[in-house]
Amino acid sequence: MTQPPPLLIGLDVGGTKIAGIVLDQDGRVRAERRVPTPRGDYEGSLAAMTGLVAALEQEAGGTGSVGLGIPGAVSPATGLVKNANSTWLIGRPFKEDLEHRLGRPVRIENDANCLAVSEAVDGAGAGAPLVWAVILGTGVGSGIAVEGRALSGRQRIAGEWGHNPLPAPQDDERPGPPCYCGRRGCVEAWLSGPALAADHARTTGQRLAGEAIVAAMRAGDAGARATFERWRARLARSLAVVVNILDPDVIVLGGGLSTVDEVYPGLTELTAPHVISDTFTTPIVRSRYGDASGVRGAAWLWKDAAIAS
Repeated sequence: MTQPPPLLIGLDVGGTKIAGIVLDQDGRVRAERRVPTPRGDYEGSLAAMTGLVAALEQEAGGTGSVGLGIPGAVSPATGLVKNANSTWLIGRPFKEDLEHRLGRPVRIENDANCLAVSEAVDGAGAGAPLVWAVILGTGVGSGIAVEGRALSGRQRIAGEWGHNPLPAPQDDERPGPPCYCGRRGCVEAWLSGPALAADHARTTGQRLAGEAIVAAMRAGDAGARATFERWRARLARSLAVVVNILDPDVIVLGGGLSTVDEVYPGLTELTAPHVISDTFTTPIVRSRYGDASGVRGAAWLWKDAAIAS
């Protein structure tokens, strides 16, 4: 009797929920579930993930490999979590503890790298050798996939784009807004959703959320349009710096701001003057899988093992 294809389980740890998915090796969804994130509770988080894996496997009718995306990284020096927005994971042997609970190896990557893997395997960058995936939401970050596999880096910080300075700052952009990382003028402090709202408030005196700014722009508000265009110009400069280093085959945008249609027209032309090349033809596209891309990428962390089996 022919054995069923290996199952690939992905988990994605968010601030309010833990998403889970089961894929077969062709990318078909066999099961999906979400559970609340036990904020501030390390043991509770381990228990929630263990229970989620069990429920997913029961629904899918088989066992599988487990890949996990977290808003941080596991330090190669200590094996402990670092740089995590889910602060209760910091300094903990999370990978080791989860493996012990599940009784199997676990692959863990930064959630932005999982986005890149998802979009490189069967998403908006499918088949592209080098995919750079950018998250533009409540936070700003990015991940890199090479031939469909995450590029983590020696310190596990490859793609940590959001906490570099805004490139080529203009006089009125210095020293820049404070960032939670302790620096000023970071890309995240200019390009996140809250940063868009803060810039609008500084220039117009109106306190509007990002969605309201977009709505006002669409209704013809000149101040909202100016805010959004400043944001796009800063995005273009910030993209160009990484293009000059990586020269990716495709740039995939994810996160809440990536869903705004007005982001894309003319963005290549805005970016091109800052790219050190006679041409700039790299596609800048939105993610195919949206909010589901991170959890799919976590499952795909085991793609090579599924194929080998």
